[in-house]
Amino acid sequence: MSSSTLDTPTLDSQLPSLLHQITEEGGYAFTSIATRAAAGDTRAAEAARELAWEQLHSGPWHSVFPIWRDAYAMACLHVAKCHFCSGELELALRALDMGLIMGGISLRDDLNLCIRRVSHYLRERDSADGDQHQRAEWYRDFNLAEVRVKLKLKSSVGFRFHCVCGLATTLELSLLRLVLFIVLTDSETVVSIPRILNLNWQAARLLPAKSLSTKTVAKKGGLSLEEFLREHFIPGLPVIISGSMDHWPATDRWSDMNYIKKVAGFRTVPVEVGRNYLSSDWKQELITISEFLERIQSGDCSPTSTTYLAQHQLFDQACMIVETILGLIKRKYSHSLLCNTPYKCQIQELKQDIVIPDYCFAGGGEIRSLNAWFGPSGTVTPLHHDPHHNILAQIAGKKYIRLYSPSSSEELYPHTETMLCNSSQVDLDDIDKEEFPKILDLGFIDCILEEGEMLYIPPKWWHYVRSLTKSFSVSFWWSVEGNSLDS
Repeated sequence: MSSSTLDTPTLDSQLPSLLHQITEEGGYAFTSIATRAAAGDTRAAEAARELAWEQLHSGPWHSVFPIWRDAYAMACLHVAKCHFCSGELELALRALDMGLIMGGISLRDDLNLCIRRVSHYLRERDSADGDQHQRAEWYRDFNLAEVRVKLKLKSSVGFRFHCVCGLATTLELSLLRLVLFIVLTDSETVVSIPRILNLNWQAARLLPAKSLSTKTVAKKGGLSLEEFLREHFIPGLPVIISGSMDHWPATDRWSDMNYIKKVAGFRTVPVEVGRNYLSSDWKQELITISEFLERIQSGDCSPTSTTYLAQHQLFDQACMIVETILGLIKRKYSHSLLCNTPYKCQIQELKQDIVIPDYCFAGGGEIRSLNAWFGPSGTVTPLHHDPHHNILAQIAGKKYIRLYSPSSSEELYPHTETMLCNSSQVDLDDIDKEEFPKILDLGFIDCILEEGEMLYIPPKWWHYVRSLTKSFSVSFWWSVEGNSLDS
């Protein structure tokens, strides 16, 4: 390394002022320790970070004084400097990421400056070690479980089939070179041939009953902004848009997990572990992206160990997912916390690979959040709705998505608790027919979202999402006047 220190110009100039503000909030002990940390005392730096961490967890997040968030960021910078001087680059980068995730905004420029420098040295080191760039395989060979299926030709417009084995996942018809989803229902289900012919992938999980047997989401290529406004944005109707992200570098790069590892492997991110955020086994962890990729490649697909980078502001880290770190407020019902801070970027190298779609500025729209969704096959986001306009861009892999109209809300049995009212009580993968009878014959539309396609989901539309392969998606949330977080 050409220099043994990290430059922190903002901290250097604002240190006396920050320490004075912290002292005024009762942080006498922190101020004393932080002064020693600024002089290069490693133990003092760790102690200061621990003190600030305790203050962040002393009560509800919204009641924490902003200066303590700055204090935590300051301590993280001091810790990172100590690790950097000792050549512990991974530990330095983790401290800096924690400062971004949990710290205030006053020292964000210093954090980003240090992150760029440490990341540069890490990439140089890995390059010197001869790290080879290899294409990752997103589609694994899949061994079918034994299944007894009665298949018969219904007519020239569809196949009728019924599966009698609950362990079934897919039925491969080698003669036609296609894969059928086995829909587990009490009666036979009709699936149209045109929709089946597009399913040339392998799925590791069973889709909900009646999937791909009803109306499909409209798909349009080269959709003009005027047509989008007139036919979808104003009436509030979902649409799949194809051909609008072919120029994104991400479409070529993000299916290569070695690229992601090279660019961001040492960065720390919050991940979800478990079946989904409504399950009792659900928990959250902080791990590096390299660790996350190793879990994806390990092949452990058990529901309790499924790891998912879900709804993470990978590209606008200043919009904190505070509840992801604290483990106190689950991600789907805390929209008021997500989008009221200045737009920033955690991993600039990945942000440069995507482009905000022009559709997001329809109606004078204002971007609220960019969220990353990255995980293995079989990850599920349960049935819920969001308050914003949403474009979900499928960059790598495929997803099954089911949508219900806002007019069907009563039949979808929303949770009665205020903090969960945008999530349905119905588990589409295992519907309790006695408790939730209204949903059984409720109309919906669904689709397979392919690589390179975008799905527009209007506000309040209920949607269920399941990854059919390893998958990397980005959702763009935006709002217009009259469609606020509280609407």
